[in-house]
Amino acid sequence: MMKRLVFLITLLLPLSIVAQVQFGYLNYHTILQEMPEYAQAQQELTALRAKYEAESTRTEEEFQKKFVDFLQGQKDFPQSIMQKRQGELQALMDNGVQFRLQAQKLIAQAEKDLLAEVEKRLNRAILEVGVEYGYACILNVEENSCPYINPVMGVDVSDFVRIKLGLIEPPTPEPAAQPGPQPEAQPAAQPEAQPAAQPESQPATQPEPQTATPPNAAAS
Repeated sequence: MMKRLVFLITLLLPLSIVAQVQFGYLNYHTILQEMPEYAQAQQELTALRAKYEAESTRTEEEFQKKFVDFLQGQKDFPQSIMQKRQGELQALMDNGVQFRLQAQKLIAQAEKDLLAEVEKRLNRAILEVGVEYGYACILNVEENSCPYINPVMGVDVSDFVRIKLGLIEPPTPEPAAQPGPQPEAQPAAQPEAQPAAQPESQPATQPEPQTATPPNAAAS
């Protein structure tokens, strides 16, 4: 029924919208069996079956004992006692069969009642996942009921549901990359000091010329 619904949606919607529609899928019974409430329900059912089985065994043992007594004493029983014992054996056998049939019905009803709350919790988690992620529907693909799923449109939501139920922890987001230590800014390279300009070499100082003394000046 659900697969037909998805097929009809695909036919009726325009192609531009169909390309954007996604649906989820999971194996319902697999996740159900992983829930602790399911394990608790199975334990209670096992204990209930054991009680019914013990009562059935007691009834069968009682029938076998009376049947042995009947075989041993039938030669000596008057007809009236024979008929009475035969009636008792028939009643025990009928009651035993009826009890087993009734026990099967009671166990089946108990299983239905015990699993009703477990399934209710699982259905609620599936609903929350569907609403949160905006899926058109979520399919149950157990027993190979849907052998092909378009990977573009279909999404396995099993782990999303497990997270809602607390069966697994949500993935830890990776921390954002922190910028590494930046190298300290180096001061701009200063130009090397140029040697001071040396004055051009000056010619050696020449002695001033001596003025010659006139001869008549020395005579006077």
